[in-house]
Amino acid sequence: MPVTARLSRKFYETFGDELTNELVEWFNQVDTTYRGELRDLNELNYARFDAKLEQRTAQLDAKLEQRAAQLDAKLEQRTAELKADLQAGLAGLEGRLLARMGVLEGALVGRIGAAEGRLARLSFLFWAGLLAIVIGLLKL
Repeated sequence: MPVTARLSRKFYETFGDELTNELVEWFNQVDTTYRGELRDLNELNYARFDAKLEQRTAQLDAKLEQRAAQLDAKLEQRTAELKADLQAGLAGLEGRLLARMGVLEGALVGRIGAAEGRLARLSFLFWAGLLAIVIGLLKL
């Protein structure tokens, strides 16, 4: 909103209406010109600021993308290392478990064999006793 220059009544009386009005008009033209130049300068500065901001935003985006890719690669590497460690640990555990099972299986086979031997003796004694009873009954 332009500000219209006005001068005091004494100024008008001293220099006359025509000269004073011309001076006021000149002041207003200068003010309008400077306002336009200031507006253009502000628009130019804003355009430069906007371009610089856009450039820095693009640089920041590129940096963030690069760092995200680095973190992703590091995470993949550490995941692979952890997987390898886990597989090695599980293989060792499986080996120890199989060794223990072999020992337990041997002990179990020994016990089952002993139980079979006792069962065979008891079965023999049962049949021998039954045969003796049947023979004794037949002789009567």
